[in-house]
Amino acid sequence: MSTFKARVFVTLKPSILDPQGRTVERALSHLDHANVAGVRVGKYIELTLSGSRDDVEAQLRDITENVLSNPVMEDARWELAEA
Repeated sequence: MSTFKARVFVTLKPSILDPQGRTVERALSHLDHANVAGVRVGKYIELTLSGSRDDVEAQLRDITENVLSNPVMEDARWELAEA
């Protein structure tokens, strides 16, 4: 049985307004970073899983799509590396 470290990245879909991203963008502009645009804020989650790679990938896919993200509004991707 192997142990894996997963990194999950969740962001709003491009068609969804991101008020938190807009707030950060405005704050950066007020702090003399006016050249920054298109700020989007998302989530980053780390998990440690154990098992066979195929089983862990299937479990991670299910967790990402059904627990950590809302597929209607968010895009999610994950990276998996052996720990």
